Amino acid sequence: MAEFTMELNDEQKEVRDWLHGFAADVIRPAAAEWDEREETPWPVIQEAAKVGIYSLDFYAQQYFDPTGLGIPMAMEELFWGDAGIGLSIVGTGLAAVGVLANGTEEQIGTWIPQMYGDANDVKVAAFCSSEPDAGSDVASMRTRAVYDEAKGEWVLNGTKTWATNGGIANVHVVVAVVDPELGSKGHASFIIPPNTLGLSQGQKFKKHGIRASHTAEVVLENVRVPGHCLLGGKEKLDQRLARARERAKAGGERVKNAAMATFEASRPAVGAMAVGTARAAYEVALDYAKTREQFGRPIIDNQGVAFQLADMRTSIDAARLLVWRASWMAINGKPFTAAEGSMSKLFASETAKKVTAQAIQILGGNGYTREYPVERMHRDAAIYTIFEGTSEIQRLVIARTLSGMSIR
Repeated sequence: MAEFTMELNDEQKEVRDWLHGFAADVIRPAAAEWDEREETPWPVIQEAAKVGIYSLDFYAQQYFDPTGLGIPMAMEELFWGDAGIGLSIVGTGLAAVGVLANGTEEQIGTWIPQMYGDANDVKVAAFCSSEPDAGSDVASMRTRAVYDEAKGEWVLNGTKTWATNGGIANVHVVVAVVDPELGSKGHASFIIPPNTLGLSQGQKFKKHGIRASHTAEVVLENVRVPGHCLLGGKEKLDQRLARARERAKAGGERVKNAAMATFEASRPAVGAMAVGTARAAYEVALDYAKTREQFGRPIIDNQGVAFQLADMRTSIDAARLLVWRASWMAINGKPFTAAEGSMSKLFASETAKKVTAQAIQILGGNGYTREYPVERMHRDAAIYTIFEGTSEIQRLVIARTLSGMSIR
């Protein structure tokens, strides 16, 4: 087990500086254009693939970093560049985490490479969990998966929404209900291979922020997939469902479902994204405050501005430490006994919203225009308190974990 440290080693620093350079030289110059176009920035993703950032190898190296700091460090730097483009580059990772969290070694080796493609033919993947009537309320999920024993196939029907890369993905990972009587415990995850009949893109959403990231509905109409596309396999599913039924009869402990396993693994990473956006806005505001003069002196000479910047930096550093702690705990098998993963996501996402708003305030009228990036950063930051569990859901998870009670 790696010791927890707040100091990056030389190799990590080298990777961080490399990512920072890519974010500064490639992502940032393209950010405003793709935000306005509201389209997937395929050329930027391809550039990331060419240098090795958008690849299974790079993701795996960071994911299995024994310190746990590889992924949060990478997310912070890419999202410091731009949140929309950053999400286009890392959005495939959520589907990959879904396979890593629930799949067999064979499934991991088969499907994750197909999620990324290669530098000459980049692909993306989508994780599909939320539904029009079931976002945070995963127990209300309606997408069904029924096993056709005669053909050894699963048949999926339903509609997913808010899916990053939904409909344009090469591989979709879909969470569906296999036993409706068990509520959220009766869910399973399925791989939908490329060009599978019955899967189509529904509405593409025009969003307030992260506009360079594709978000859409995914419609499943009698989608048939082979039995081996059930993540973890049917034997493991049957055993899990049997345990869930026994515990339900006995009123026993809660059982994790497929979607929650993915979200728990990825929440600190989302916190790191929020830290990157907050840090970017803070740096713009700090530079502006040091160079913008009013009444014959830089505005940072005023306590009203200087104290805001002090609070902004303090909150950013605190958020990063919570993210790093949760990431270290996760990779080293430390249980989240106080919902540390949700803590990191909650605090970092709220920090991003507050810091980007303060940055606009410090820039004044300039901050409200698209001539300065803090306007875009503020719009982007709003998503962190919503996706992968709203701030309210994070507080609920934390409160339930601390109390051991089913708080509603």
